[in-house]
Amino acid sequence: MSEPIRVLVTGAAGQIAYSLLYSIGNGSVFGKDQPIILVLLDITPMMGVLDGVLMELQDCALPLLKDVIATDKEDVAFKDLDVAILVGSMPRREGMERKDLLKANVKIFKSQGAALDKYAKKSVKVIVVGNPANTNCLTASKSAPSIPKENFSCLTRLDHNRAKAQIALKLGVTANDVKNVIIWGNHSSTQYPDVNHAKVKLQGKEVGVYEALKDDSWLKGEFVTTVQQRGAAVIKARKLSSAMSAAKAICDHVRDIWFGTPEGEFVSMGVISDGNSYGVPDDLLYSFPVVIKTWKFVEGLPINDFSREKMDLTAKELTEEKESAFEFLSSA
Repeated sequence: MSEPIRVLVTGAAGQIAYSLLYSIGNGSVFGKDQPIILVLLDITPMMGVLDGVLMELQDCALPLLKDVIATDKEDVAFKDLDVAILVGSMPRREGMERKDLLKANVKIFKSQGAALDKYAKKSVKVIVVGNPANTNCLTASKSAPSIPKENFSCLTRLDHNRAKAQIALKLGVTANDVKNVIIWGNHSSTQYPDVNHAKVKLQGKEVGVYEALKDDSWLKGEFVTTVQQRGAAVIKARKLSSAMSAAKAICDHVRDIWFGTPEGEFVSMGVISDGNSYGVPDDLLYSFPVVIKTWKFVEGLPINDFSREKMDLTAKELTEEKESAFEFLSSA
């Protein structure tokens, strides 16, 4: 057995964490021979609920879990971390403008970024899930100047998985038969799910998705809007936001960061845009196709006019979000 790694989950009393913690503890994310010290952080009013989660994790009797620490204190939670999964954020409430949401979250992620900077290992991998995830991630990174920017990423894997699933459903194959879809931009309704470079396995051979489907109007219309608005559709049906699928996407994202991406495949994640070859402004946390040993952009994909327009639109939204967040950041 190797040395235990310290993994933090924030918002640990919430419903995404409830679906996520068992998968981390049972070896599905970091491997079946990697012991884990699991650190659970939530706000003080949630500590009663968090105690219940702690009891359940103990009752799972998971052999890889060396210790579980439940706390409401950042100096305890962020100490010596190998991985930080920042799920907790201020949710959008009815009547709340996006700006109000940004303001509340800038405060949270400035504080958590500073705690990472002060207490965590400099090699810590930070994954931001709490929305608005891209700009929250950028805020945390800016507030942790001693940790490399490349160590910060945000979750667009749920959108990536949704896009794969829609293609698979349309073609009557499994999601595993679809690869190299791309989510460009913001984890919001301006994101652009792009299948120009995606492949699907049909009767044992790989073909391009456009070629396989022969339905350009669906791919440029209903497919895009279905993926963009899927989160809202789940809320409408369930009266709660995505939890099971979000937890699965976090597991996929973190596993790829830990072990790397399969040969010939790329995945989508929000990463710092510095030095990209796709005309996206620097200093944004933007979702790109990446391959991971340590992540790097997939370079040189041809971008058509339809894609360019969609990619620029979501970059514009992220630039505006960043400007608002940074105003709050300087006054927070």
